[in-house]
Formats: sequence, structure tokens, C-alpha cells
Amino acid sequence: MLNQIILVGRLTKDIMINKSEKGVKVATVSLAIPRSFKNADGEYDTDFIDCVAFENIAENTSLYCKKGDIVGIKGRIQSRIIEKENKKEYTMEIIAEKITFLSSKNNGEEEN
Repeated sequence: MLNQIILVGRLTKDIMINKSEKGVKVATVSLAIPRSFKNADGEYDTDFIDCVAFENIAENTSLYCKKGDIVGIKGRIQSRIIEKENKKEYTMEIIAEKITFLSSKNNGEEEN
């Protein structure tokens, strides 16, 4: 059996590190990924996908990447149960196991 996903897209926002209740560093990495085909109106739609990164992966991504940069994410899909108002809800999330920095939006030029 295999649970693996590979995504390549642009960061939709700068990475912010938070700490879980147990003190684990965690960040949500949001990607914009254009589809490879046109919709009925002749335009390319874009999917927005959130991934969760932990500890060193989260920290390094927040240090070296910013909004607009292209990254590759290798990870897995994980289901989780969230309790809301005494009801159990199941949610799916992508856990980033490796993030590769592919290119910067400004191609190495310094911002002023």
C-alpha cells in the first residue's frame, strides 16, 4: 500500500511558525497550483492546497521561502478527527515530509 503525494506550486503567503499544545513547531504551507487544462470558459483554474509541516521542515521553509516562491512538497495524506459541538468531524490533511525550494519569485533580486 502507498500513501504518497507530490505537489509543486507557489506559496500563497509567508510561512508563520506556531507551537502546538505539546510545544511542537508547526506551520501551514499554502500552495496555489494551476490546473493543466482549461475550464469551459477557456481559462485555467487554480487549486489552493494547504499542507502541514513540522519542526525543522517548517522552520527552514519559513526562513528561506516567502510568498510567491515555487516549492515542491512530498508528503502523505492523513485523516484526523475533530470534535465540534459534541460531534466528530473527519478531515483530511497533507503532511509535508520534505519541502524542496525550487525558485524564488524575484529570481534572486533583492527587495527594496
